[in-house]
Amino acid sequence: MKNKHSKHEWKSNTLPSIVMVGPVTLLLLFLVVAPLIFVAVMSFCQTDQYYNVLYRFSVGNYIKLLNADCVKIYGQSIIIALLTTILCILIGYPFSYIIARTKSKRKQLLYMLVIIPFWTNSLIRIYGWRTLLGTNGWVNSILQFLHLTNGPLDLLYKQGTTVLGMVYCLIPFMILPLYTAIEKLDDSLLEASSDLGAKPGATFFEVILPLTSSGIFSGSIMVFIPCLGYFFVSNILGGGNSDVIGNLIERQFKSGNNWPLGAALSIILILVTLILVKIYQKMGGEMDNLGV
Repeated sequence: MKNKHSKHEWKSNTLPSIVMVGPVTLLLLFLVVAPLIFVAVMSFCQTDQYYNVLYRFSVGNYIKLLNADCVKIYGQSIIIALLTTILCILIGYPFSYIIARTKSKRKQLLYMLVIIPFWTNSLIRIYGWRTLLGTNGWVNSILQFLHLTNGPLDLLYKQGTTVLGMVYCLIPFMILPLYTAIEKLDDSLLEASSDLGAKPGATFFEVILPLTSSGIFSGSIMVFIPCLGYFFVSNILGGGNSDVIGNLIERQFKSGNNWPLGAALSIILILVTLILVKIYQKMGGEMDNLGV
């Protein structure tokens, strides 16, 4: 009798969960896990003289990633990603603080200003920047109209322009986690700091900044990692003069026709992401802030 009752109870508790979770799990296995396994296997394959993939185990692709040309792009990618992350923090933190501490109806408007860019494809917005910064674009036209320049400035195809595009695309990913962290601040702590005679600057560096450090770190991960792979930004605004790792991967899969090498680069990028996320967890960060 007990066995029948326990079996019936197991069915009533487990079957609904399987029915609800099962299809999603299968979909994730098919669309996420299987492609990742394929990329991992591909990274250990070889190519013949005609660049046909040979399914023979080799670590040669990972050794090729250490050549001088690749290392130069790694360094350039890290510089662009670091500059982008720092600028996103400097611009995003004050804006996030204003949104989080605003009590009026304007709070929803400010929040919407962050969300609205997601409604338009990033590629279209970046092409818009190229139009603005071109020799016949609005920026040069205004500068010449105000007689600030004698002729059109060469604003495109520089590392600074690539960083500008990266900041524009990725700053919402910095603002949102910062907003969440700042909104959780306990007002009583700020009042206590003020009552104890701390100046606003001291309160910021001693109270506010440490308490919102998790938002800074989670936002930095969400900006730094995509920045390494946003090849379309450096293609459109950098013109090949400021390549990131994503450009290197794209070339291997397209013009280079070397899928195993491109797969090896992709695996390295995934490992870097996992390491940074693990460090974030060790520092006490919440995975929900990363959207994981």
